[in-house]
Amino acid sequence: MYLPAHFAEPDTAALHALMQAHPLATLVRQGPDGLDADHLPFHLLPDTGPSHPYGTLQAHVARANPLWQQADGAEVLVMFHGPQAYVSPSWYPSKLATHRQVPTWNYEVVHAHGRLKVHDDARWVRALLARLTRTHEADLPQPWKMGDAPPDYLDEMVAKVVGIELVITRLVGKRKLSQNRDEADRLAAADALAARGADELARHMRGAGGA
Repeated sequence: MYLPAHFAEPDTAALHALMQAHPLATLVRQGPDGLDADHLPFHLLPDTGPSHPYGTLQAHVARANPLWQQADGAEVLVMFHGPQAYVSPSWYPSKLATHRQVPTWNYEVVHAHGRLKVHDDARWVRALLARLTRTHEADLPQPWKMGDAPPDYLDEMVAKVVGIELVITRLVGKRKLSQNRDEADRLAAADALAARGADELARHMRGAGGA
Protein backbone atom coordinates (compact mmCIF):
# COMPACT_ATOMS: atom_id res chain seq x y z
CA MET A 1 0.00 0.00 0.00
CA TYR A 2 1.30 3.44 -0.93
CA LEU A 3 1.70 5.23 2.40
CA PRO A 4 2.91 8.85 2.56
CA ALA A 5 4.21 9.67 6.03
CA HIS A 6 1.47 12.22 6.77
CA PHE A 7 -1.25 9.56 6.21
CA ALA A 8 0.42 6.79 8.25
CA GLU A 9 -1.25 5.69 11.50
CA PRO A 10 1.30 3.88 13.71
CA ASP A 11 -0.82 3.66 16.87
CA THR A 12 -1.93 0.05 17.42
CA ALA A 13 -4.81 1.03 19.72
CA ALA A 14 -6.20 3.39 17.07
CA LEU A 15 -5.96 0.68 14.42
CA HIS A 16 -7.66 -1.83 16.72
CA ALA A 17 -10.49 0.65 17.29
CA LEU A 18 -11.06 0.99 13.55
CA MET A 19 -10.97 -2.79 13.08
CA GLN A 20 -13.55 -3.28 15.84
CA ALA A 21 -15.80 -0.53 14.46
CA HIS A 22 -15.67 -2.05 10.94
CA PRO A 23 -15.30 -5.83 11.47
CA LEU A 24 -16.28 -6.97 7.96
CA ALA A 25 -12.89 -7.33 6.28
CA THR A 26 -11.43 -8.70 3.06
CA LEU A 27 -9.08 -11.68 3.39
CA VAL A 28 -6.73 -11.90 0.40
CA ARG A 29 -4.75 -15.05 -0.34
CA GLN A 30 -2.94 -16.80 -3.13
CA GLY A 31 -5.26 -19.55 -4.38
CA PRO A 32 -4.60 -22.33 -6.88
CA ASP A 33 -5.99 -20.15 -9.68
CA GLY A 34 -4.35 -16.90 -8.57
CA LEU A 35 -5.31 -14.25 -6.04
CA ASP A 36 -8.60 -14.82 -4.24
CA ALA A 37 -10.56 -12.83 -1.66
CA ASP A 38 -13.21 -13.58 0.95
CA HIS A 39 -15.30 -11.05 2.88
CA LEU A 40 -15.66 -12.10 6.51
CA PRO A 41 -16.61 -10.54 9.86
CA PHE A 42 -13.59 -10.85 12.15
CA HIS A 43 -13.39 -10.85 15.92
CA LEU A 44 -10.30 -9.08 17.24
CA LEU A 45 -8.54 -10.28 20.37
CA PRO A 46 -6.54 -7.11 21.10
CA ASP A 47 -4.36 -8.58 23.84
CA THR A 48 -0.74 -8.40 22.78
CA GLY A 49 2.41 -10.16 23.87
CA PRO A 50 5.83 -11.27 22.60
CA SER A 51 4.31 -13.88 20.29
CA HIS A 52 1.42 -11.71 19.08
CA PRO A 53 2.42 -8.02 19.30
CA TYR A 54 -0.55 -6.75 17.28
CA GLY A 55 -3.33 -9.03 18.51
CA THR A 56 -5.18 -11.96 16.96
CA LEU A 57 -8.05 -12.20 14.48
CA GLN A 58 -10.65 -14.96 14.50
CA ALA A 59 -13.44 -15.76 12.04
CA HIS A 60 -15.37 -18.65 10.55
CA VAL A 61 -16.12 -19.78 7.02
CA ALA A 62 -18.61 -22.15 5.47
CA ARG A 63 -17.32 -25.71 5.34
CA ALA A 64 -18.02 -25.59 1.60
CA ASN A 65 -15.59 -22.66 1.25
CA PRO A 66 -12.25 -24.02 -0.06
CA LEU A 67 -10.30 -21.35 1.85
CA TRP A 68 -9.85 -23.43 4.98
CA GLN A 69 -8.35 -26.36 3.07
CA GLN A 70 -6.29 -24.34 0.58
CA ALA A 71 -4.86 -21.65 2.87
CA ASP A 72 -4.13 -23.43 6.17
CA GLY A 73 -0.65 -22.25 7.16
CA ALA A 74 -0.44 -19.70 4.35
CA GLU A 75 0.49 -16.04 4.63
CA VAL A 76 -2.62 -13.90 4.11
CA LEU A 77 -3.63 -10.24 4.17
CA VAL A 78 -6.80 -9.03 5.90
CA MET A 79 -7.97 -5.53 4.93
CA PHE A 80 -10.34 -3.55 7.14
CA HIS A 81 -12.19 -0.73 5.41
CA GLY A 82 -13.17 2.24 7.57
CA PRO A 83 -15.21 5.31 6.61
CA GLN A 84 -14.65 6.73 3.13
CA ALA A 85 -16.08 9.45 0.90
CA TYR A 86 -15.47 11.61 -2.15
CA VAL A 87 -14.15 15.12 -1.41
CA SER A 88 -15.05 17.94 -3.80
CA PRO A 89 -12.58 20.81 -4.35
CA SER A 90 -15.52 23.20 -4.23
CA TRP A 91 -15.66 22.63 -0.46
CA TYR A 92 -12.26 24.25 0.10
CA PRO A 93 -12.22 27.98 0.93
CA SER A 94 -8.86 28.21 -0.87
CA LYS A 95 -10.53 27.18 -4.13
CA LEU A 96 -12.23 30.57 -4.30
CA ALA A 97 -8.85 32.29 -4.10
CA THR A 98 -6.74 30.21 -6.47
CA HIS A 99 -8.94 27.59 -8.20
CA ARG A 100 -5.87 25.35 -8.04
CA GLN A 101 -7.61 22.39 -6.41
CA VAL A 102 -8.73 18.95 -7.60
CA PRO A 103 -11.08 16.26 -6.23
CA THR A 104 -9.83 13.51 -3.94
CA TRP A 105 -11.10 10.61 -1.85
CA ASN A 106 -10.62 10.37 1.91
CA TYR A 107 -10.62 7.02 3.69
CA GLU A 108 -9.26 4.91 6.53
CA VAL A 109 -7.93 1.36 6.12
CA VAL A 110 -5.97 -1.20 8.10
CA HIS A 111 -3.92 -4.06 6.62
CA ALA A 112 -3.31 -7.01 8.96
CA HIS A 113 -0.70 -9.58 7.87
CA GLY A 114 -0.17 -13.04 9.29
CA ARG A 115 -0.31 -16.78 8.79
CA LEU A 116 -3.69 -18.52 8.69
CA LYS A 117 -4.49 -21.32 11.12
CA VAL A 118 -7.57 -23.54 10.73
CA HIS A 119 -9.68 -24.75 13.67
CA ASP A 120 -11.91 -27.60 12.49
CA ASP A 121 -13.14 -27.99 16.05
CA ALA A 122 -16.79 -27.60 17.09
CA ARG A 123 -15.86 -26.44 20.58
CA TRP A 124 -13.55 -23.71 19.26
CA VAL A 125 -16.16 -22.59 16.73
CA ARG A 126 -18.89 -22.42 19.39
CA ALA A 127 -16.74 -20.22 21.59
CA LEU A 128 -16.04 -17.88 18.67
CA LEU A 129 -19.70 -17.70 17.66
CA ALA A 130 -20.66 -16.93 21.25
CA ARG A 131 -18.17 -14.03 21.33
CA LEU A 132 -19.37 -12.71 17.97
CA THR A 133 -23.03 -12.79 18.92
CA ARG A 134 -22.42 -11.18 22.32
CA THR A 135 -20.50 -8.37 20.63
CA HIS A 136 -22.92 -7.65 17.81
CA GLU A 137 -26.16 -8.24 19.70
CA ALA A 138 -25.10 -6.16 22.71
CA ASP A 139 -26.82 -2.92 21.69
CA LEU A 140 -30.09 -4.52 20.53
CA PRO A 141 -33.19 -4.21 22.74
CA GLN A 142 -33.66 -8.00 22.80
CA PRO A 143 -30.24 -9.58 22.15
CA TRP A 144 -30.25 -13.00 20.51
CA LYS A 145 -28.08 -15.63 22.17
CA MET A 146 -27.03 -19.06 21.03
CA GLY A 147 -29.15 -20.67 23.73
CA ASP A 148 -32.26 -19.34 21.98
CA ALA A 149 -31.80 -21.91 19.21
CA PRO A 150 -32.75 -25.59 19.67
CA PRO A 151 -29.63 -27.64 20.53
CA ASP A 152 -29.97 -29.99 17.57
CA TYR A 153 -30.34 -27.08 15.15
CA LEU A 154 -27.33 -25.33 16.67
CA ASP A 155 -25.26 -28.51 16.38
CA GLU A 156 -26.22 -28.73 12.71
CA MET A 157 -25.27 -25.10 12.03
CA VAL A 158 -21.93 -25.34 13.88
CA ALA A 159 -21.02 -28.45 11.88
CA LYS A 160 -21.39 -26.44 8.68
CA VAL A 161 -18.63 -23.95 9.51
CA VAL A 162 -14.90 -24.07 10.22
CA GLY A 163 -12.91 -21.65 12.34
CA ILE A 164 -9.88 -19.67 11.19
CA GLU A 165 -7.35 -17.64 13.17
CA LEU A 166 -4.61 -15.18 12.32
CA VAL A 167 -1.91 -14.01 14.72
CA ILE A 168 -1.13 -10.56 13.35
CA THR A 169 2.58 -10.22 12.55
CA ARG A 170 2.37 -6.82 10.81
CA LEU A 171 -0.24 -4.09 11.09
CA VAL A 172 -0.29 -1.14 8.67
CA GLY A 173 -2.77 1.70 8.94
CA LYS A 174 -3.60 4.58 6.60
CA ARG A 175 -5.82 7.51 7.53
CA LYS A 176 -6.22 9.85 4.54
CA LEU A 177 -8.05 12.72 6.24
CA SER A 178 -6.78 15.83 4.41
CA GLN A 179 -3.83 16.15 6.80
CA ASN A 180 -1.86 17.54 3.83
CA ARG A 181 -4.23 20.52 3.48
CA ASP A 182 -4.41 23.68 5.54
CA GLU A 183 -6.77 23.64 8.51
CA ALA A 184 -9.45 25.83 6.95
CA ASP A 185 -9.77 23.53 3.91
CA ARG A 186 -9.74 20.38 6.05
CA LEU A 187 -12.42 21.63 8.44
CA ALA A 188 -14.61 22.99 5.64
CA ALA A 189 -14.46 19.65 3.85
CA ALA A 190 -15.33 17.89 7.12
CA ASP A 191 -18.37 20.14 7.55
CA ALA A 192 -19.51 19.39 3.99
CA LEU A 193 -19.15 15.64 4.56
CA ALA A 194 -21.07 15.85 7.85
CA ALA A 195 -23.90 17.64 6.03
CA ARG A 196 -23.99 14.71 3.58
CA GLY A 197 -24.22 12.13 6.39
CA ALA A 198 -20.56 11.05 6.53
CA ASP A 199 -20.38 11.80 10.25
CA GLU A 200 -17.66 9.34 11.23
CA LEU A 201 -15.26 10.45 8.53
CA ALA A 202 -16.00 14.11 9.25
CA ARG A 203 -15.32 13.61 12.95
CA HIS A 204 -11.99 11.95 12.24
CA MET A 205 -11.01 14.71 9.81
CA ARG A 206 -11.70 17.35 12.46
CA GLY A 207 -9.40 15.49 14.83
CA ALA A 208 -6.57 15.09 12.30
CA GLY A 209 -3.59 17.39 12.49
CA GLY A 210 -2.25 19.34 9.56
CA ALA A 211 0.79 18.38 7.49
